Formats: sequence, structure tokens, C-alpha cells
Amino acid sequence: MKFSYLSTTMALMALLTACDGDPAAPDYGSNPQLPEQERGLLPSMKIANPAPWGDRQPTVPEGYNITAIATDLGIPRQTLVLPNGDILVAEGRGGSAPALRPKDVIAGFIKAKGTTSVKSGNRLTLLRDGNGDGVYEERTVFADNLNAPYGLALVNGQLYVANQDALVRFSYRDGQTRAEGPPVKVTDLPSEINHHWTKALAASADGRFLYVGIGSNSNITERGLSAEVDRAMVWQVDAQTGAHKPYATGLRNPTALAIQPGSGELWAVVNERDELGPNLVPDYLTSVREGGFYGWPYSYWGQNVDPRVRPQDPQKVASAIPPDYSLGSHVAALGLAFSTPAMGAQFADGVFVGEHGSWNRSVPIGYKVVFVPFRDGAPAGPPIDFVTGFLGEDGNTYGRPVGVTVDPRGALIVADDLSNTVWRITPPQQSPAAEAPPRPSTPTPAGNPPPNYPPS
Repeated sequence: MKFSYLSTTMALMALLTACDGDPAAPDYGSNPQLPEQERGLLPSMKIANPAPWGDRQPTVPEGYNITAIATDLGIPRQTLVLPNGDILVAEGRGGSAPALRPKDVIAGFIKAKGTTSVKSGNRLTLLRDGNGDGVYEERTVFADNLNAPYGLALVNGQLYVANQDALVRFSYRDGQTRAEGPPVKVTDLPSEINHHWTKALAASADGRFLYVGIGSNSNITERGLSAEVDRAMVWQVDAQTGAHKPYATGLRNPTALAIQPGSGELWAVVNERDELGPNLVPDYLTSVREGGFYGWPYSYWGQNVDPRVRPQDPQKVASAIPPDYSLGSHVAALGLAFSTPAMGAQFADGVFVGEHGSWNRSVPIGYKVVFVPFRDGAPAGPPIDFVTGFLGEDGNTYGRPVGVTVDPRGALIVADDLSNTVWRITPPQQSPAAEAPPRPSTPTPAGNPPPNYPPS
């Protein structure tokens, strides 16, 4: 029996890793040309081969500088720049979904080889550059014993953290290095099964509402529709009371949220479904309309029907909103941040997107941070590579970007959950002294950042 199981396992592994094709170049933009669906027994797989950075580092545009400001973390996912310039890092790994099919067991085993073996931190770490020289010499645990923290937001003196099972908050005052007490629960979040466990977070421009991204419990309803209640959507949560409602639905896995400066619109990056071929379905960047339905599970990119879903729902398909911008299929976008002019003229207007990288294509895609330029408030033009080199030409994978955060002084902060590093990228001709924010001699009142410093 043991031999038979091992033989079957090895055969499935061989099939998973050997399935191949000739994937076309990814199609970006607002009107991607979608290929025909390809459905087979097993998807193509090309798993990351982790290797230490050594004396390497990621590649950035000419004139820009990149520095590792923290290493040896406990799986950094998302970051938040605080009003005084400190950086909070959410560290952890969640999820508890049981495998449904033998191929899921094997695929999970193979995919795990492309991730870090480090233990989940389940904490928030604070990084401080005390003299503004770009070296974050102080590192403290701001809060620990959390449950796979991911999304972060600071609103009116309250620090909100989206754990995998609940939205919680801490009181925060400027300059604080450790939480003064345990977190207060704002509201429970859907956590049963947790096939997609990450809970993205953003705050409305006026601070009244919080938006929480909640991923589906399956690829395409394999666990039944009952497992998808309150899933594949964005919640709107009252920051004071915790009262919540669905804000937008049909978003398979909204992994990062951000508020657009000026317009106040909510934007998201979303990971779409698998097993329809190497070039389907595009992961995407989109504005999120209140009351909008974005297709999952019944359709993708508007009215393209997924025949695997039972029962079908033509009425829902007819109402599905096409996303704003295709990032390419299976790039696994996990980070989103609007830029500022301080990041340089070429990167002044648009968004940075952290792409964790594919596992289900014979030719890997993603494994980089891209910049999507905007014009008149909307995406315009192809994505520009901003941080690359995570996937080496030698076939090794040195890092995998997740969260991206723009420091308003002019720096991009990138969380790398494979090498457990936080990277900082600065524009040309930016002196460390010019970057340093004013550091008040006494803490500012909670919720009030120092003068001329935009709220996080």
C-alpha cells in the first residue's frame, strides 16, 4: 500500500512539473485579448527555487538606490509608514484549508518548496531611522501574539490590523515603539477554512470607513457555494462601531487595497482563478465601485463565462463589471501603492504593484515590482519594471515581493517574504538628510501627524 501511494505521488509530481506548453506573452492593459480556455487534468507548474541573496540585490532603474533595511524577519507581508517616518512590518503566514483532491495535495507540496521555511512571526515589527541617514538602526516588536496579521491602517490615533480572523486596533501616539496593551477587536472576519487567508486593509480618505479584502475559499467553488458566504468581496467597516456590509463582490482574491489621492476612490489588485490555461485568467488592477459585482465565480473579465461553475447564473454574468487593467495571468499581485512626485518624474503618477510570482506556468511571470502609469486618474500605458532580479537568470529565486508602500519623503518600501527582507528604494540625487522628517521633541497628539507630513 505504501509503495502504491508513493508511486502514485511521484507520478503526479512528474505530471505536474512536466506539463508544458508555449505560453504567449502576457496581455496587459484595459482591453486584453483573452485566449481560449485550456482545461486539462493538471496545470503546468514551475516552482521558485529559493536561494540566498549573498552579495546580490534586486535591480532598480538607473540612478535609483536600493537598500535592505531589515533582514531575518518572520515572513514580512505588508508595511505601513507612520507619521514620524517609522515603518511597521506585518509578519506572518496563515491559512488552514484542507486539500480536496490528490492533485491538490501534490501541488501544495510542490508549491511549498518555493516559499520560506521560516516560522510565522505573527507580530508587528517597528523599524526606526533615528538620524535620517537611511539606516534603520532601531528595531522593536510593536505587538506580538497576533494571528497572521496582514493589512495595516492608521486612522485618527488608532492603528488597525487585519488578522486572518479579525480586524483589531491599538491606540497609537506619535513616536511610540510598542503597543501599550492588547488589541481591541473591531469585528470578526470570515476565517473558516481560509483557503485565501490574507485580509487586505485600507481606510477611506476621511477615516470613517475601513475596507477589508476577503478572498474566496476555493479556486472555483470546489467546496460549494455555502463555503463562499461573505467571501470573494470587499467589506466596508465602520471604524468606530465595527458594523460592516459588503461593499463590492465577485472579487476572487483582493490581496491589496489603496485609496487614490484626490478622488478618494478605492482601488484593488485581485488574483483571479486558475486551471484555465497559462494565459487565463488575468490578475488585475481595478477601481472598486460600491455595489459592483466583478464576476467571480460565474465569469471573468466581464461576461466570459466559466463553465465549471454549477449552477450557472446568467443574470449575475450580465451584471459583471470588467476590471480596469490586466496585469497578466498568474502574476500573483499582492501589493498596491499610489505614487507621489517625490518618486521621480517617470514614476510620479501611477501605482506600484508587488507581484509575488506565478507557480502555474511553464514560463514564470511576475517576481517583480511594476509601475502602472496613470493619466487623468486612470491606468494609461504598459507596466514598467521597477524592481526586478528576484528571479535570477540562473533559475534561482532570491526573493518574492509582497506589500509595497510609498514613503511620502520619496522612497518605496518593499516586503520580500522569501528572503524575509524589507527593501527601500530611493530616487536619484536624494540625500539622506533631505529625506529625514521633522522629529518633534514631544509626541504629537494621537491622529495628528507633524506639520507638512501627509497621513499614512
